[in-house]
Amino acid sequence: MDRVVLKATKRDVTGKQVKALRRSGQLPGIIYGRHVSPVSIALDAHSASLALSKLTSSSLVTIDVDGTEYPALVREKQRNYIKNTLLHVDFLAVNLTEKIRTSVNIEIVGLSLAVKDFNAVLVNHLTELEVECLPTDLPERILVDLDPIKQVGDAIHVRDIVVSDNVRVLDDPDEMIVVATYAKEEEVETPAAAGEAVAAEAVAEPELSVERGKKEEEGEEEKK
Repeated sequence: MDRVVLKATKRDVTGKQVKALRRSGQLPGIIYGRHVSPVSIALDAHSASLALSKLTSSSLVTIDVDGTEYPALVREKQRNYIKNTLLHVDFLAVNLTEKIRTSVNIEIVGLSLAVKDFNAVLVNHLTELEVECLPTDLPERILVDLDPIKQVGDAIHVRDIVVSDNVRVLDDPDEMIVVATYAKEEEVETPAAAGEAVAAEAVAEPELSVERGKKEEEGEEEKK
């Protein structure tokens, strides 16, 4: 992936004043790290949101703060899920010459013949792997190809994953990542069971209404 650089300025406003900052089209954030004193920053919300949407938690990004560059990883993104906008971003500054330990997301690719020919179901046991390497060698994601899973019972373990010689996987080699299993047979619902389900649903309905009211109330508070 090409080098990603985000322009930022130092931020002095905090607390309730941050809302005005967001309204002006800026995204508040902070840079912190082992060898870096915390730096509060503001980024252009539009361009930063576009760039961050393409990055994973293990993507290396450069934050240019008034001419000073900080190599960093995205550690946390706070989001307004109603408006689908970013509220705040935490960046972890890293030393490019010092190895780090972090988690890398697993991405499942390819086609499993166990699913195609035997109607198997794939069960994922791991969604990320912990690795150790230099920040510049950190993979954005680890691809797991389903091609070896040809029959029900076949599995892919940590030991089967191929990564760069510069990257060391720290998880147990015998730990399972994904396995093909038989699909559960659908249960046939008897008339008695159906009646019980309807009764249970009727009893539970008021509770659901209360929960819905709570969520709507919380939504109104969020809008305020």
